[in-house]
Amino acid sequence: MRSRLGICWSTDETFKPIRAFKKAALDFVGPLPQPALQSMFDALYPPGLQWYWRADFVNEINDEAVAQHIRFGNALPSMHSTMHLYPINGEASRVGKKDTAWNYRDATWAQVMVGVDPDPANNERTISWAKSYYDALHPYSAGGAYVNFLMDEGEDRVKATYGDNYERLVAIKDKYDPNNFFRVNQNIKPTTKESIAAS
Repeated sequence: MRSRLGICWSTDETFKPIRAFKKAALDFVGPLPQPALQSMFDALYPPGLQWYWRADFVNEINDEAVAQHIRFGNALPSMHSTMHLYPINGEASRVGKKDTAWNYRDATWAQVMVGVDPDPANNERTISWAKSYYDALHPYSAGGAYVNFLMDEGEDRVKATYGDNYERLVAIKDKYDPNNFFRVNQNIKPTTKESIAAS
C-alpha cells in the first residue's frame, strides 16, 4: 500500500496472504470513491460534537509508551474519544526537511489524542483526559506535531512544530503579511514593523 497526496492504492495481490490468514471483520481494501471515504465516519461523528486535540510526532514506541497507551485507552472519557497513530515514514520521508514547512519528515508516526463528547458539560473531563494522555506520552515523542492537530498550546509549540523552518516562515510572513491579517489557528507571527525598519 502506498499513499501520495491523500490518495491510497493497493492491489488484491498485496492483501491475498492477509485474507488467507483470517477473514477480517471489516475489509474496505479496494476501489473507493473519495466522497465515500470522506463520509465513512459521519454516523459515528455527527456535527456538533465537542473536540479537544493533543498531538506529537513519534519515532518509536517503547514499552513505557505502550503502558501509557494502555492506561489511557482503558480510561476513555467517552465512546467518541480516541488515539490515532498515522504512519508517515513512506512518501513523506522522501522529501527534504527544508523543502517545505514540514520539519518532521523523518518521523515514523503522527500521533493524536482526541477527547470527544456530544455534551459541553463534559468538556472538562475530555480535555483533562487528552492533556494528561499527551503529557504522559510527550517524553517519548520526536518533538513537534502535525500542525492541524494543534490546539491552544501556544507559540512555543508552533515553533517546535516547524523547527528549523520557522524563521523562514517568519520571513515569508514579514514579506507578504506584515500586519498578520492571516492569524487564525496556529499563527506564525511576523516581526514588528519597527524591527523591520531597523534592519
